[in-house]
Amino acid sequence: MSVSDQQQVVPVIRRTLSGPVEGVLAGGIERFMGIPYAAAPVGELRFALPVLPQRWTEPRPATDPGPTAPQVAYEGPLGRLLPTVIISGDDYLNVNIFAPPRRGDTLRPVLVWFHGGSLSHGSNALPGYDGSAFARDAVVFVSVNYRLGVEGFSVLEDAPLNLGLADQIAALEWVKANISAFGGDPAQVTACGQSAGGNTLAALLAHPRANSLMARAIIQSAPLSAQPASKARRISQRIAQDLGIQDAREDFMAKTPAELLASQARVLSGVTALSGGPQFALAIDPELVPIDPLAALIDGEGSNVPLMIGTTTEEARLWLVPTGLDARINGLYLAMARRKAGIPRSALKLFQRNRPGATPGEILGALLTDKLLRVPMSKVADARYHARAQTHVYEFAWKSPVEELGAAHAVDLPFVFDNVTLPDSVGLVGNAAPHSLASSMHEAWVCFATMGDPGWPAWDFSRPVKTFDGKKNPVLFSPRDDECEALG
Repeated sequence: MSVSDQQQVVPVIRRTLSGPVEGVLAGGIERFMGIPYAAAPVGELRFALPVLPQRWTEPRPATDPGPTAPQVAYEGPLGRLLPTVIISGDDYLNVNIFAPPRRGDTLRPVLVWFHGGSLSHGSNALPGYDGSAFARDAVVFVSVNYRLGVEGFSVLEDAPLNLGLADQIAALEWVKANISAFGGDPAQVTACGQSAGGNTLAALLAHPRANSLMARAIIQSAPLSAQPASKARRISQRIAQDLGIQDAREDFMAKTPAELLASQARVLSGVTALSGGPQFALAIDPELVPIDPLAALIDGEGSNVPLMIGTTTEEARLWLVPTGLDARINGLYLAMARRKAGIPRSALKLFQRNRPGATPGEILGALLTDKLLRVPMSKVADARYHARAQTHVYEFAWKSPVEELGAAHAVDLPFVFDNVTLPDSVGLVGNAAPHSLASSMHEAWVCFATMGDPGWPAWDFSRPVKTFDGKKNPVLFSPRDDECEALG
C-alpha cells in the first residue's frame, strides 16, 4: 500500500552521514524511500566501483520509491507471473527503509534484502518487497537496488568485475554506518537474498569480510556458484558483437544505457535459467570473488556467520510449466537433457522410481532442482556442520494453483513477506493462499533476524529440514537423501 493511500501521515526526518532525509510515519511504520547509498553510476562512474554520494544539507524527500536499475520486463509467461517496476532516473543505487517508530535509544535488528531476477531484473520498488510486515514485527527492513545486467555484471577490459556485487557491499557498509539513525542495530544485520540475490549473498558470505558486513545470512533458492571470468564474459562479447564494438569499458561507455539495454534484450531473448546460452553471472576475480563461492563455503569460509538456507520443492516448474515446455518434454528429450547436465543414468532411474506416474517433464524438473540447488545446499550445510557452524535448512513445499506452478521458484516470496493478499502476490499464489503459512514463514524469518533461531533444530547428522507445506509444516529428517546422494 502506498503512503498516499494511508491516513494520518506524519513527516519524519532522520539524519544520515550524507544528509537529512524526510520520510513519513503512517500506520505505525516509518518509511524512507529511495535514499542513495552511493553516487549515481553515470558519466565517469559508469563501469566503475561505487563511491559515496555527495552530501546534501536540506532534508531530501524520501516518500516515494527511487529510480530503478536499467532493465526490461520479463518476456512471455514469466512477465505474467513476475511483474516489473521501472522508474527512470540516475540515482538508482538507493535503499528503501521500513522501520518501527523510534523508542528512545532502543535499537532493533535489521534485515537487508537483495532481490532476485537473474542479475538483470528486479528492484526494491516492487510492491511485493514492501517491508511493512517486518517493521510491524520490530525489525528494521532495508531493501537494496544494485546495478543489473550489462551495467552491473559485464566483463570488460579495463573495468572492475562484479559491479553489482560491489554495490551490495557498499549498501551493507552504508547500513552499518547509518542504520542507527533509523533505529536499527548495526551489530545485528541479517543479509537476505533470493535467487540471484541469494547467489550474490553466497559470494558475500564466502568473502573474508563477511563477519564485518553481516551478523547472519539467509539464502533463498539460489545457486551458490560463480563462473571463470572467461566464461562469464561470453554475454558481454555477444553484446559487443551485436553492437559492432569491442568488449572494453571505453566502447561500452560510448553507448547510452538505453542502447546497451536494447542490445542486452536482443542477446538474451529466449534465454532462461534452464534453456542454456550465455547469461549474466558472477565472475571469479581476485578482489570480490577470489574463488567459487560453493568451494569457499565448503572449505569453511563464512562459518562464523549463522546461516538459514533453503529451496522450494519444485523450483524448475517456474520455467517449465507456464511456458508449456513441460508438456513437450518426452523420453528422448529427458535422456538428452540428463546427459547434457551430467546426471548419472542411475539417478534418473531413482527419480523415476520415487515418482511413479510422473511425466518426463516433471522428472526433469526434479532432477534440475536438486542438481542445481538442493545438492550444493546440502554440501554446504554438511561442511558447516563439521566446522561447527550454525545452519538451519528449510524447504517450501506448498503448491500454488496458479498456472499449475506448484512449489515453484519465487512462490515462497509472498509468504516470507506476509503479503499474500497483494495483487501481485495473488497473481503468483492465487486468492486462497493460506494466511497461516504466511504467518509461520514470516515469523521464522523474523525470529532468525532477531535471535538467530528460526524455530527448528540446526543442521546436524540427522539433517533436519523445516518443511513449509501449509498444513503441519513438519521438520523432516534427511528427506530424499537418496536422491541427493545419487546426484553426487
